[in-house]
Formats: sequence, structure tokens, C-alpha cells
Amino acid sequence: MTDTPARLLKLLSLLQTPREWPGSELAERLDVTARTIRRDIDRLRDLGYPVEASRGSVGGYRLVAGTAMPPLLLDDEEAVAIAVGLRAGAGHAIEGVDEASVRALAKLEQVLPSRLRHRVSSLQNATVPLTRGDGSTIDPRTLTAIASAVTGRERLRFAYRSGDGTASKRQAEPYRLVSTGSRWYLVAYDMDREDWRTFRVDRVSEPFATGSRFTPRELPSGSGDAAEFFTASMSRTQPELRLDVTFRAPAGFVTARLPSTLGPVEPTGERSCRLRTASSDSMEWVALRLALVDCEFEVHGPPHLVEHLSGLGARLTRAASADRGAEVKAAGGHE
Repeated sequence: MTDTPARLLKLLSLLQTPREWPGSELAERLDVTARTIRRDIDRLRDLGYPVEASRGSVGGYRLVAGTAMPPLLLDDEEAVAIAVGLRAGAGHAIEGVDEASVRALAKLEQVLPSRLRHRVSSLQNATVPLTRGDGSTIDPRTLTAIASAVTGRERLRFAYRSGDGTASKRQAEPYRLVSTGSRWYLVAYDMDREDWRTFRVDRVSEPFATGSRFTPRELPSGSGDAAEFFTASMSRTQPELRLDVTFRAPAGFVTARLPSTLGPVEPTGERSCRLRTASSDSMEWVALRLALVDCEFEVHGPPHLVEHLSGLGARLTRAASADRGAEVKAAGGHE
């Protein structure tokens, strides 16, 4: 291989495989001499890639961790696997999959060849995810379009559907994406309303980066970062739930089954713990999350959550009773 840049890329790709490569094997793979391999290794080191060499008859070269993240070279199968995984995580706002993951997906899809983009889309469309039912599904293309506009500081046009179903067209300066673990939100400056707004991303459609660049504005004074601004704006639009719940299970068991946004729980005994917190999530979502902990619990407040759970429990009991009645009837009225 006489093309030095192409040879260096191929050499880097081989070294990114987690193994040690004998110089003779690298030379054979690249169809060059061992001396050329040594020179190329030196070039990679000059570029900041930490290549470690070991001596001896079984010695060789391997890429080790350095002080900075070097560009990764992926083959087709690896690129498709990573893109599908990031899409699946981003589309359901899985807790811990935040804006950085969406930016990574945006970067990857930007450089994927069309044949690989088609494979990623085909896999996505042919797969039915088993979701927990406590979040909203989002088209990953919407997330990546927004993330790209945030990173590129481009004004964004999109269609938006409000909570009451009202449709509108918006033009905004996207500031940050915020993940709550159950939903994605966009914090942006609304150009038409001349004010800061938060938008639920599952209600956004047809996002389009206009190409018009902007200098990011500062959030309103005292807002802190995007997450703090979002939390404050949600508390203004949705009353806070002051939760007080006792669980009849160890604190570790409960903590592992509750979203981190609701924790932490406080141990009150070997097999009991208590949750005292404030939540800006909907009462329905909180009730569902408490039930999914899968243990006995008592809600001490707020009263309207107690009332909601009581009504929900009654409906579930009626549903189970109706099913039992149908079984008895089918058996001829005998238990």
C-alpha cells in the first residue's frame, strides 16, 4: 500500500482492535516492510495516538488509553450497531441517555454512507421495542435534527402541538436538550414570542435547521443552567407534588426501582423506607411509578394522590372481578 494517508488510516483501524499486533503481521496486512511500519507508528504517535510497543520475539504494537479521546474508525457492522443502539436509547428517553448521546448519534448519522443509513432505518423499522409505558416515544431523526441545530447554533423551524392539541409553527434559537428520564424537552428562545420556552420533543414534528446562525443568548438572570431553567419553568406550569410515601421493602430494593428524579429514599428499618420529595411530574405518572416498585406501600400525602390511587385501585379490582366472574360463568356457575 503506497498511499501513506490511506495506509495510516488502515493501520489505525487495525490497532483499534483490542489486541497486540506483531510488526510482521501488520507489515503483511498492509503489504509493506517492517521498517515502514515502524515509521508509520512514529507518525501516529506524532499525531497524538498513544501506541505502545513491546520487545521480544512475541512483541508487537497496541493502542492504549491516552489523555484524550482519539477519533474512532469503525467498520460497517460496528457503525450500524452503534447507530441502532443510540437510536433505540434516544427514542425512549432512557434515564442516563442524555444530550451527549444524541449529539454522538447526530455526528455518526451525518457521516454514515447512504447504504448504512438505509440498513439502520431498516433495522429500526423492523424492530418493536418493549417499553415500560411511562414515557413517550420519539423519532430519533427529530432528536438528531434538534441536537445538530443546538451544536451548530442554527435557528430551527418546526411544527408544534400543545397539550390541548393546538397546532402551530415555531421558529426558535435552540439552546439545550434536557432529558428527564421519561421525556425529552427542548429549551429554546422563541423568535415569534420573543421569550424563552420549553417544548416537549414528542410534540415536535418537521424540524428544519434554517442555516441561519445565531449567537446564543444568556438564559434569564437567576435561571442557572438549562436543567435548572427547565425545572423552574415546569414548576410554574404544573403544581409540584409533595410526596410522602412509606415502602415495606429495603431501601436498596426501592431505590433500584424508582427513577433517580424521585429519590433518594430514607431507610426506616431493615425492611422499610420512606420517600419524601417534590416532583413536577404528572400525578398519573407518579402513581404508575410507585406501583411499579412492586412492593407494599402507603402514601401519606398529598391527599389528591391518595384519592387518585384509591380510584385506580378500585378500577383495577373491578377489572379483576369482572374477569373472575366471566370464568365462573363459563364453568357453569360453580367455583
